[in-house]
Amino acid sequence: MTEQQQEASEDAVMTRIGQAIILLHAGDREEARNRLGDIWREIGEEGDALHRCTLAHYMADAQDDPADELAWDLRALHAADGLRQEPITLPLPKPHSAVRVFYPSLHLNLAADYVKLRRPEAARIHLARARAATGALSDDGYGDGVRAAISRLELRLGSGPDEGRPGPFPGQP
Repeated sequence: MTEQQQEASEDAVMTRIGQAIILLHAGDREEARNRLGDIWREIGEEGDALHRCTLAHYMADAQDDPADELAWDLRALHAADGLRQEPITLPLPKPHSAVRVFYPSLHLNLAADYVKLRRPEAARIHLARARAATGALSDDGYGDGVRAAISRLELRLGSGPDEGRPGPFPGQP
């Protein structure tokens, strides 16, 4: 396949993922989950890491069961790790070099998953990783939103970015 055909094919996958995300944000979780599931079956566990990361990140949001949400968020993190390990060529063909910007949100989502599953230590670990990765975020709406969400979860867990030992988990003595 020529390079142009490959790029067009990859753009088509991202377009389809984007269409499913629109459904998710519009409140049609079931249809979004179905479409994302179809795409996942097409690209598979070994497909393009950027596609897998993006799809898994949003598939987690479409889940009703917190354990399923955690599984998809872990897939997204694994795919992001795969992006980081791909060889860098110049000029950069994809935004893979910017993968660091994904980590605050990915770890924040995992922390939130562990809160739902009442696993406070795992939540605190990923929350600390999310906070540590915020240096990759820009000073824009997205970056501000992720930082604010991290702060809210830190408050909920009774811990802050500068405290050495996190406080008690909500609902536990």
